Amino acid sequence: MKQACPAAEKKQPPKQEITGKHEREYKTSLLMNRFLPYYKPYVGTLLLDLFCAALTTGCDLVLPMIMRQITSTGMNDPAMLTMHLILRMTALYFVLKLVECGASYYMADMGHVMGAEIETDMRRDSYDHLMKLSDRYYNNTKVGQIMGRITNDLFDVTEFAHHCPEEFFIAGIKALGAFIVLGSINLPLTIIIFLMIPIMMVVCISINQWQRAAFRRQRFYIGELNARIEDSLLGQKVVKAFANEAIEKEKFEKDNVTFLGIKAKTYRYMGIFQTSIRLFDGLMYLAVVLAGGIFLVKGGIAAPDLVAYVLYVSTLIATIRRIVEFAEQFQRGMTGIERFLQIMDADIDIFDRDGAREMQNPKGEIVFEDATFEYMDDHNEVFEHLNLSIHPGEKVALVGPSGSGKTTMCNLIPRFYDLTGGKVTIDGVDVRDYTLQSLRRNIGIVQQDVYLFSGTVFENIVYGRPGATREEVVEAAKKAGAHEFISALKDGYDTYVGERGVKLSGGQKQRISIARVFLKDPAIIILDEATSALDNESEFEVAKALNELAVGRTTLTVAHRLSTIRDANRIFVLTENGIEEEGTHEELLEKKGIYHRFYQMAERLK
Repeated sequence: MKQACPAAEKKQPPKQEITGKHEREYKTSLLMNRFLPYYKPYVGTLLLDLFCAALTTGCDLVLPMIMRQITSTGMNDPAMLTMHLILRMTALYFVLKLVECGASYYMADMGHVMGAEIETDMRRDSYDHLMKLSDRYYNNTKVGQIMGRITNDLFDVTEFAHHCPEEFFIAGIKALGAFIVLGSINLPLTIIIFLMIPIMMVVCISINQWQRAAFRRQRFYIGELNARIEDSLLGQKVVKAFANEAIEKEKFEKDNVTFLGIKAKTYRYMGIFQTSIRLFDGLMYLAVVLAGGIFLVKGGIAAPDLVAYVLYVSTLIATIRRIVEFAEQFQRGMTGIERFLQIMDADIDIFDRDGAREMQNPKGEIVFEDATFEYMDDHNEVFEHLNLSIHPGEKVALVGPSGSGKTTMCNLIPRFYDLTGGKVTIDGVDVRDYTLQSLRRNIGIVQQDVYLFSGTVFENIVYGRPGATREEVVEAAKKAGAHEFISALKDGYDTYVGERGVKLSGGQKQRISIARVFLKDPAIIILDEATSALDNESEFEVAKALNELAVGRTTLTVAHRLSTIRDANRIFVLTENGIEEEGTHEELLEKKGIYHRFYQMAERLK
């Protein structure tokens, strides 16, 4: 597979993030400038495709000349109109037709393949870019919109990439050829015909602007419709549990009808566009009939020349119609490119600094120094001037009310977000001075909401360290307390877990996620409410696995169930005012402060 065009990977000027209805709009010239570099790896194919496109014009340009020759000979010197001449003209046209067929085959085959390769390169670039975007982007962008941009929108780019240069090249050749031949027959009549083309182009461009806006709205709403369908299908258990199928159907129907209205408006513009072109077609034929008849009467044009003239005008009009038919495809392609660029121009706000170093053999000391963080979207400040030190190999727990910033602190260590003030260091080095890959490679995360990929148990565990042997995967599963239940599954480690692990229980999914981290073998472990959604039996099994996982590693635990953090070396109580209490479980109970109050509430709920 050819490499994607490097031009697509260069840094762009300040970008605007996709925000639904407030999407950035691009001028056609900018879209073309950004798209053209994707042709670079396929210049040879493109040039050969254009050469074949030129060959396909041969029949259209030569046929009127053949008819002119036969008609002129028959009228001026009938004796010269022999079978030999007719067969010679027929053979010439037949050879040209064979050449046209061969050229058309290449254009239909390799031309489309070139378009598909460009589409593939663009999809690869957009996916690579999406992998670099932070949580902030995904918090503000619907997955259905993203899916639409990298699938449906790019399908139209295949046809655009192939046909755009081809159609305009053919049209240019035919228009130029027709002008030269028609001008040699009757220049005044030719000027009259060609003066209509600029007027037609002005009208077409104006209507095209309407079409472009309509296609943009249509593509946006396809994404909204995809997001609605994805949301209700993924939440179908909740829908059924609350018997709200009728509500979901009503919401879907509303979106579906809205989409129909947008599409109807798009087709209305297309109708106006095509009707305008047909009107200009008629005017051009009218000019030929009227002006050509006058020139014929006055001797300004011969009858055979008028026949050839009409055929050339027909070729010219057919070419214009072909461009018209391509106009819809052109607008779809431009809209697809525009929505592709809206992904490519979304800011990468988490990236490697210049000179970032590899993290090697970390001890696991974590320090928050004068740390301040707020979410950039709504400027909601989570905490400010926070200071916290975690020693290598220490087991630390964070407790506090919801919204106090516990999970946010955990997300700052692997740089899912960056601080707005202060710094987080690991072994004395700012986390922003490590490469993202090496930083995250040395941090293991177990969350409450476990995500398993649609695949087998083995594939989900080996995701922790791609390339690990089956024996290593089994050993990691044993340490996580998962080997026994995995072995009891129908196909053992080759059991298909379903989308998001739907075929497994919560405790089973959690132990597989722990096995994944065991296999990764990181120096730092973050446990973000890893057992809060489990029943007592599953919690006990998972807690055992987590205790095993924490041995010899720096461990940061976020917990609501205080019973799971009794053996922590230190517990930090975090509130909206920052860290208010610190100590072991026993020390904090003796203080009879916030932690003691949380503990008493937990005991009463038992």
